Amino acid sequence: MVNHRHLVGAHYGLRDWLAQRVTALVMAAYLIILLFALLVQPSVNSEVWHALFAGSLMRLLTFLFIVSLAWHAWVGIRDIWMDYVKPVGVRLTLHVLTLLVLVGCAGWAVQILWRL
Repeated sequence: MVNHRHLVGAHYGLRDWLAQRVTALVMAAYLIILLFALLVQPSVNSEVWHALFAGSLMRLLTFLFIVSLAWHAWVGIRDIWMDYVKPVGVRLTLHVLTLLVLVGCAGWAVQILWRL
């Protein structure tokens, strides 16, 4: 008798579901902190913006936001490709292209952040 393992059930995808929720919370918290930091300023101009990101705490929080955004997007887009693109070769190509775009955008954002 051959025992086949089925990759479906209550626990399949729990890690991705949790990743979506945690990354969404990280991004929401960051936006609240950023909005608060900008609202307490009498005026927002390039000097205020530059001073805000001169501190290492805001850079760290922004880095966490960028990583969370990329991970959140990866899980969501990957699920779309898995659900709606049936040919395996096309789906694999889309996965690779999506990863390249997300890593490239995250790298570009971090590069901009470190230049401030």
